[in-house]
Amino acid sequence: MTQQRKVAGGTRAYKSYLLRLWRESGVGPGHWRASLQDSESNERMGFATLEQLFRYLRQQTGDPSKDSGPGLG
Repeated sequence: MTQQRKVAGGTRAYKSYLLRLWRESGVGPGHWRASLQDSESNERMGFATLEQLFRYLRQQTGDPSKDSGPGLG
């Protein structure tokens, strides 16, 4: 049975993902792609850039502090 951890207000305080990273060939050096697979729902999300991945993780953790930074708008 899966145990859900919650904080006041019902927000989950624990998230678990399988992270996959790969370098895209033919795009240029250092260009990485990523995917996350939610360990509970098995939903898989793809990200064309690491910046997109980081933006998603900040949204999921409630940390909007850098969402409007350079290259993320």
